[in-house]
Amino acid sequence: MTAAAGRTTGKGVTWEELFFDLAFVFALTQFSRLLHQNPEWSGIGRALILFVPVYWAWGGVTLYADQRNLSPVLDRLGILALGLGSLLMALTIPRAYDDLGLLFVTIYVTSRALLATLALRRLPGWRALFVGPYGVFLLTGPLLVAGALTEGAARIGLWAAAAVSDLVSPWVSRYLVTPTRAEPLHYSHRYGLLIILVFGESVIQVGAVAADRPLTLVRLTAIAASYALVGGLWWAYFSYGLPSFRRALEHAPNQADLRRAVLVYGHLLFSFGIITVSVGLADMVPTPLDALGVEMATLLFGGTALFMATFAYTHWRIRGRIAWHRVGAAVLSLVLLPLATLIPALVMVAALFLVVVGMAVGEELATRRRRDDRHDVRSYGDQDPADRGPASQE
Repeated sequence: MTAAAGRTTGKGVTWEELFFDLAFVFALTQFSRLLHQNPEWSGIGRALILFVPVYWAWGGVTLYADQRNLSPVLDRLGILALGLGSLLMALTIPRAYDDLGLLFVTIYVTSRALLATLALRRLPGWRALFVGPYGVFLLTGPLLVAGALTEGAARIGLWAAAAVSDLVSPWVSRYLVTPTRAEPLHYSHRYGLLIILVFGESVIQVGAVAADRPLTLVRLTAIAASYALVGGLWWAYFSYGLPSFRRALEHAPNQADLRRAVLVYGHLLFSFGIITVSVGLADMVPTPLDALGVEMATLLFGGTALFMATFAYTHWRIRGRIAWHRVGAAVLSLVLLPLATLIPALVMVAALFLVVVGMAVGEELATRRRRDDRHDVRSYGDQDPADRGPASQE
């Protein structure tokens, strides 16, 4: 940070990464389609099992770009090839549990192997080959292939095991590989861009279902309410979340653990929660005066609760304190869920928006209190000791 400018400087996001993200947007749309096909609990679990490796592949590219200069031609071509792999893999997602499972796995393993090859050509030490974000596919790959060669519950079980191995790999690697320090500005911006992509997919979903239907006043109101809810979640994340994440990465003594907890794991939950919200909103817009079904109400209100609970978790992980307004918003979202099956969906989306607004108001008040406390401490420190009273001079 420069003293004159008073702002954070550091590595920025590259054009190669932004181009890579274009294919990932399509993958997000495909996950929404998968949840539309099966919005029950079993469908949510199956979608999450697939989402983990796709999200992990995106995270691997992000970490690679954070640690490397992408100017060399080989690196730029590698990122473009990985983008193509992401696009092709996205095409298989809706039918991955049916006839395209083996193709999904083949593309995924090939992409992870390419990323590992790009990364490991510069990483010393044999242990890096077998652990961490680049080498974990040596374990997940066989599990995914075995699952693709089976059907039904066996495929789900093997792919779930692969997802778990991805999830635990960062905690295993922390004991075997010397942790790297990420560029705070670049790394936080990449995950912020991820959330922008997921929010954008939500807007696309709402617009897509409305485009083929008459734009009545009620439907236009439903579209506006959906946009307001997504905008409220966006406001909360980018006003009170992302800046805090970046500052934490800048000052954390153990940045690697904080990075895993808040960005890697936290944003997995953020992203999946927003995707479920988008599916619920897309189901509401065609018939906004009808009550939601149990499945769609679970996706919409449960997804909002997951977002808020993750928001509360990141605050606790960074500051060591419970943000009760965030916890309260998560609980209230769940309390409203049963009502969503009885009351018109438009009314319930408006109620959910008010919950988000209430959380944002609480967040703003808490932020101002912290700012005032810091100002008081600085002002107190500038006083002459004689003006502070007897207690202050002890």
